[in-house]
Amino acid sequence: MGESKKLVLAVVDAMHPGMLRKAIDDGEAPTFAALAERGRMVSDCVSSFPSVTPVACSEMLTGVGPGQHGVMGMNWFHRVERRYIEYGSSFEATRTFGLFRAMYDLVYNMNLDHLSWEAETVFERLGDAGVRTATTPFLIYRGRRRHELGLEGLARRAFAVANFRHAVWAPDEFFYGDLYASRPTGCSSNMGRPGNRDEYSACVGEELVREAAYDFFLFALPDNDFHSHRHGPDAQTESIAKADIAFARIVEAGGGLDAFLETHAVILTADHAQTAVEHGLALAEEMAEDWRVLEPNSDRPEEAEIAVSPTSRAAAVYVLGEGPGHPVTHERVRTRLRGLEGVELTAWLADADGRPIVRGGVGLNGQLEGAEAVVASGGHELRFKPGRSVGDRRGRGWELAGELEALEAEVARHRFDAPAYPDGLGRVWSALSSPHAGDVLVSLAEGYECVDWGGVTHVGGGSHGGLGAEDSLAPLLFVGCGPEQPEHNPQWALRDIASVILDHFGIR
Repeated sequence: MGESKKLVLAVVDAMHPGMLRKAIDDGEAPTFAALAERGRMVSDCVSSFPSVTPVACSEMLTGVGPGQHGVMGMNWFHRVERRYIEYGSSFEATRTFGLFRAMYDLVYNMNLDHLSWEAETVFERLGDAGVRTATTPFLIYRGRRRHELGLEGLARRAFAVANFRHAVWAPDEFFYGDLYASRPTGCSSNMGRPGNRDEYSACVGEELVREAAYDFFLFALPDNDFHSHRHGPDAQTESIAKADIAFARIVEAGGGLDAFLETHAVILTADHAQTAVEHGLALAEEMAEDWRVLEPNSDRPEEAEIAVSPTSRAAAVYVLGEGPGHPVTHERVRTRLRGLEGVELTAWLADADGRPIVRGGVGLNGQLEGAEAVVASGGHELRFKPGRSVGDRRGRGWELAGELEALEAEVARHRFDAPAYPDGLGRVWSALSSPHAGDVLVSLAEGYECVDWGGVTHVGGGSHGGLGAEDSLAPLLFVGCGPEQPEHNPQWALRDIASVILDHFGIR
């Protein structure tokens, strides 16, 4: 590891870059302000698509998009198991699918099954190099140290009845609410109750800092997301202020900011942002007018014609089964979606002859070779695939055909740019090439959110998930690490954070 400083990656869930700046300017986030004075800020780091926490966190810690890591949303359809995966869109959605079933997918399957084993996490790579790792509760935790379930007494027996009895592979110091704790701290998560999670992270973090228990520490602060969902993104200054207080606690445990930064480098970021929600779109109900939609926990999934996965301000539709009529169904689904108020973009894969690729009950099975992606919006269609004709801001090359208006884009001097949909080509391509992607992906218009399978939206508050810039841009602050001139990278993305962490410890 050499003489590298310790590194803290602080992730404030859903923190909008403009709201971080406002909290700093208003004096509500003095610790973050002090970090910003000492560091280098990027205000437009691009999230995943869909821009929801499971996908974004997977991208942040593996350095690859959903096309390689495989996690596809808050809700998605598992073709092999012929069932929905639900990670907790809302308590009501969790209850619809079964509390313990959803928790099992969230706690165990997301990391140990759904997240591709070919996409190594930062924790795994650091662990292999002998770097001591730690995390407070974070959705992606897969590492090299085995941890037994931490519950005791009646709680342990109750969870065991629901098959919560397994050890997991995680960082050296691992805290996942009251389920797993690598050492006694006296900190209680109240079973991960929203609004109390930052307090738990801060309590654990103080102990880890005092004990010098790590070289790399992922300090997760999730309460901003909950606050913004409820009160709207314009109310984030209050919750960012609380995140600032939580971070200040670990700084004080390290002797104050100057002393802390003598021994620590810091990366401060978010997984996505949020936009205001004014309308709910009951996508499953709308599609059920024309097709038999797979219901949660159906005991006859073979009778369904399509599956619908709402994932906040994005969604996926899966054409089910096998048969020659599927391209017709695919076209009808696209037409129906494009006619719905609140749907802004649809995207799908097509073969070399322009015919839609319908996966049915299987994955791509090699169909990605020669395929192109199609994005449709406002009567315009843009087709694209990896190539050399034009480049994007991240340096990838593409072949384009059709209308740039579909992504409000322009091409100048052989460079593609779509500020309204940052890294739009790369994010859509990665999402569509995921083994768990729907046949048609959807990004909603401003002000709209899908009604989840529990009947819940965040109307009157905020949400995220779409391809648009307001959902997708996060702040990225480097203090004592990272490039000297981050502006030389014309488009930062969450997937770049993994390489910055590994570079800090001299790992290639």
